Amino acid sequence: MAELYEDILEIGFDGIIGGNGCYVEDHGNVILHQKLTAEECAHVVDWCHERHMEFYLECNSGLYPSERYKEVSIEAARRRGIKNPEYGEFFKRMIYGANPYRDDVNKISFRLNSWEDYLAACGEFKDLKVGCWGGDAPNCSHGDVSPQGINKANAINKLLEYLGETSENTIAFGDEAVDIPMFELCGYSVAMGSGNQSAKDAADYITTGTDDDGLLNAFVHLGLITE
Repeated sequence: MAELYEDILEIGFDGIIGGNGCYVEDHGNVILHQKLTAEECAHVVDWCHERHMEFYLECNSGLYPSERYKEVSIEAARRRGIKNPEYGEFFKRMIYGANPYRDDVNKISFRLNSWEDYLAACGEFKDLKVGCWGGDAPNCSHGDVSPQGINKANAINKLLEYLGETSENTIAFGDEAVDIPMFELCGYSVAMGSGNQSAKDAADYITTGTDDDGLLNAFVHLGLITE
């Protein structure tokens, strides 16, 4: 929710699925909202500090980063050959200096220093959902922790049950491995051309990239709109 900026919302939506599936609303009615407990949040935050990993908390009220998250992210982008990395509104909208020990956290994402950090997270947080994103494994840039049972397919099922609809009437768009469960559930799936190879391999159709009219071109291809 914190990353749905005004210019996006102005498009107009009937509902929203956010936080990798922990939050679902339809016409303003909240159907599902699962959060980490205060104790779970503290556990993840302390663990990240112990391993010297930068992180940010994803809440509906905003994105709350650790002290050096922005700096470390820009350094990592430059190491990949991006001379002047731009993150649009992402860093501008973050809320800096807030207390990281919260009870309203949907998900915590942390920068991986190595693949061993992700494997360690899987071992440390066995009662929570541990994922990774920002590249194909084992080259992901981030790990994340969310409540157990959270995934996008589960959220879509909750919405379909609420609407009295079936998965045959759904189309999923995605670009990361975390999107594969909803690709498998939905009637048709579209991967962004700029996405990870694992997502492309799992999709029914591959459109152009997110910065190359990917959604527009897919909507035209599917006959949802005319060009």
